Amino acid sequence: MTGKTWAYEDFVEGASLDIGSKDVKAAEIIEFASEFDAQPMHLDEEAGKASILGGLSASGWHTCAMFMRMLCDAFLLDSTSQGSPGIEHVKWKKPVLAGDRLTGTVTILSKRQSKSRPQLGLITMRSELVNQRGESVFELENTGMFLTRGAGA
Repeated sequence: MTGKTWAYEDFVEGASLDIGSKDVKAAEIIEFASEFDAQPMHLDEEAGKASILGGLSASGWHTCAMFMRMLCDAFLLDSTSQGSPGIEHVKWKKPVLAGDRLTGTVTILSKRQSKSRPQLGLITMRSELVNQRGESVFELENTGMFLTRGAGA
């Protein structure tokens, strides 16, 4: 794990990290839904318009997957990440529609080193995606596990 840019020590409580943007395409919504969440509002524009969602809408699980890709590209793949023990909560606050542009941020809520594994730190984060209108569409809170800078060196 040496040479990774992001280690436990690099996360600062209260800091916000920009995780970039993602344009949501209709074909991606349909492809994901066809495989994993084949509800009509995720497969067909007209069915989406007829629903309370107002158009072809990404599955909440697809939104989670898009968020995860953004997180990986922003810093996770260049970190000492050891995974996560779980998610505290996830909220799908507004529909994510074909043509939306999602922009994400991660805020570091707290951090602590493991007492039983001092080479491992736990980072609690709140993440948010907003659409092009500045509306919050997704919120997630979880803890990530990261090795300390000297671990495994």
